[in-house]
Amino acid sequence: MAFILVVDDEPGIRELLRAVLRGDGHRVKVVASGKDALVVFAKEAIDLVITDLSMPGMSGTELLRQASEISPDTPGIVMTAFGSKESAIEAMRHGAVNYLEKPFDVEEMRLHVRRALAGRRLSNENRRLRARLSAESDLLGRSQIMSEVRALVERVAPTDSSVLITGESGTGKEIAARAIHAASTRAEGPFVGVNCGAIPAELLESELFGHVKGAFTGADRSRRGLVETAEAGTLFLDEIGDMPLEMQIKLLRILQERRIRRVGGIDEIPVNVRIVTATHQDLESYIKDGRFREDLYYRINVIRIQMPALRDRAEDIPEFVRHFAQRFAERMGREMPTVTPGFLTPLTSHRWPGNVRELENVIERAVALSTGERLQAESLPEEILGAEFLPQAAIDLGEGFDLEQHMEGERRRFMAAALRAAGGVQTKAAHQLGMTFRSFRYFAKKYALTGKGGEGGAAAEEVLEELEGPVKTGPEI
Repeated sequence: MAFILVVDDEPGIRELLRAVLRGDGHRVKVVASGKDALVVFAKEAIDLVITDLSMPGMSGTELLRQASEISPDTPGIVMTAFGSKESAIEAMRHGAVNYLEKPFDVEEMRLHVRRALAGRRLSNENRRLRARLSAESDLLGRSQIMSEVRALVERVAPTDSSVLITGESGTGKEIAARAIHAASTRAEGPFVGVNCGAIPAELLESELFGHVKGAFTGADRSRRGLVETAEAGTLFLDEIGDMPLEMQIKLLRILQERRIRRVGGIDEIPVNVRIVTATHQDLESYIKDGRFREDLYYRINVIRIQMPALRDRAEDIPEFVRHFAQRFAERMGREMPTVTPGFLTPLTSHRWPGNVRELENVIERAVALSTGERLQAESLPEEILGAEFLPQAAIDLGEGFDLEQHMEGERRRFMAAALRAAGGVQTKAAHQLGMTFRSFRYFAKKYALTGKGGEGGAAAEEVLEELEGPVKTGPEI
């Protein structure tokens, strides 16, 4: 059934609730104080907390407030011998779904428990559905590898665990981070993104943690940092591998203690944020080089999501093309153009070193340059088309062009150049051209590149003088 935590300083109440709830099939943990309850919250996943409002040390309302920072979706039922509307409203602001006045009726208590747990199940189901819809709408592609990425996003989004997203530049790491936020219990809170490599090291601390008035020259007023701005939401630290070591120590403290101190300040400020990080760097090698803290790595790498390169999921390219074409057509006030097979073929053959971001830019260019209702290959840049997709007019064949004769001439020219670079040594020349010695010797004899000058050095010079233009070999090619 469910795991229920009971918090009350009265032993009789604790034992009564333990017996009743266990009799209903629930797993029950009882503690005598709010402090002890928070220890349980930090170690266990609690489905429901039933707490007294008035207890020595920490009140039930304060317990719910702190518990909501650890587990925002855990409902609470409060009990009090001093019931009032004011205390009930305050408790409900921090997660209570109902409250009972002592002495309470056992059947009424059971009813409240059933309703609270049913509400939690419904909330969890809605969150799972939201996670699935968010992942499907934001993380495009029907390839197997992307299906696995979406499934992982769906599973981790409802939790509050730290996530490390890795992958090459342009693979959509921030999109994955936003999908996690949108499907989490923090979806109503802010999503704050920070590129750690784009902010100078001397300014990063102030940007993240804020500063107090007079902390440094120009600090004429106190200012909140981005960590505080992300309160109750998600803080996305992109390119975490570029974060300076001294800042890594401060970030580790946030993850461990959930507190920050503004630059120039002395007060510690509690923060309630989920931290999602991303990098295209190899953090394991950074650790070996002393450029990244190992303890921080294990803190941010609780759950890892690897974003695949676009070249590893070429079957997803048509879906991306249609998505981007529709987006840019709408921005330009035009009808969605038809994507032709001739337009798609070069795109699926390209290696895409810039990944999805590069593809997006190419599609924007194509839509902007397109003059008709169809996207044709002519609107793609030459580096995407490649020689095999260039229009026929781009290759000057000339009248009476003989392909075999042309290829013979090119082979003779490159063999002569290789012989010259190898000082006339055929074995070296053959190796440089990637030919077997037997094949090289056959064609060298056919092209009269042997005989004169020992193994052919002089003959190679004569051949090169006959042909137009120098041939470069070795590293200069």
